[in-house]
Amino acid sequence: MISEQKIQASIDEVRAIARVDVCVFEPDGRTAASTLKPHELPDRELVESFARSGAESQTISDYHFFKVAVKGRTEYILAAKGSGQDVDVIGRLAASQLCSLISAYEDRYDRNAFIQKLLIDNLQPSYICNWARKLHIRQEAERMVFLIETKYEQDEAALETVRSLFGHVTGDFITTVDEKTIVLVKEMSGTGEEPEHIARTLVDMINAEAMTQVRVSYGTMADRLEEVVKSYREAGIAMEVGRIFYAERVVTAYERLGIGRLIYHLPLKLCEQFVREVLGEGTTELLDEETLATIHCFFENGLNMSETARQLHVHRNTLVYRLEKLQKATGLDIRVFEDAMTFQIALMASAMEKWVKGQAK
Repeated sequence: MISEQKIQASIDEVRAIARVDVCVFEPDGRTAASTLKPHELPDRELVESFARSGAESQTISDYHFFKVAVKGRTEYILAAKGSGQDVDVIGRLAASQLCSLISAYEDRYDRNAFIQKLLIDNLQPSYICNWARKLHIRQEAERMVFLIETKYEQDEAALETVRSLFGHVTGDFITTVDEKTIVLVKEMSGTGEEPEHIARTLVDMINAEAMTQVRVSYGTMADRLEEVVKSYREAGIAMEVGRIFYAERVVTAYERLGIGRLIYHLPLKLCEQFVREVLGEGTTELLDEETLATIHCFFENGLNMSETARQLHVHRNTLVYRLEKLQKATGLDIRVFEDAMTFQIALMASAMEKWVKGQAK
């Protein structure tokens, strides 16, 4: 249902333009929004009496009452204060505007509810086809699913930022699937936009507008509506793989997961066996924060000793000492490409092992 803040904003506009005070009530007489002070409002019993009556509009004392009905159901009672034909016309216009606003929000809710059901449930093609037709959603269009994972649960500021960016775009859908995940189903047909650019825009805008950090992932292109669920699942995998193996990345794309995708799909026992074979028993205890930072920096710089030492602000001999110490413990010289690859995979398999065990707790 439409928020009371939206209703208040709507009648504030009426007051500013027409200089007529307007108040909106629930059918039970409770005030939803008003430009009047509390002591100026009509009696609650008066509102309830009009709501129960069969009249669509009524003038009582110094108020013009109107029922705001959507699909045959009275949602609100609108009252315009004043006398004369002008106030009556302004009240009718305000009621009509509010009715249109509610209808638009209900329509958006129905469409988003359908998209949410499409993503989560295993819907039959006939169901998808029928509801897409009823809700005027194109079945054949290029779409991509973006997942936005917020730092805090029920982050309304982040959700509103996403809505401000894409909520007005026809063909785009924004919904939530859990307390920390916002879903953007973005229609890509004819836009020419790069998915990476969209993802980066989401990260930057939410960081700037909502003052919070998020991670964004996205799947592959879906050509038909029923294929959107595949893109959604891919985006989910990309989010998990990014969280496990690429914690430093704020954007992860399913098509660019690299080795992480392969390790993610390996059985836990195979990961455990590989870690034991490569690192041995108890070697992981040697991998303290400083050692891991050194290894990651070395890998990021393409096994370049000089650049790694410069970025770590250490002498080259200090870096050599750390790598030789690691070689003695593991038997792997990560200055050699083949050993570096083996060690990198072992680290990722170890991260996967820890993540799976953490999920089981």
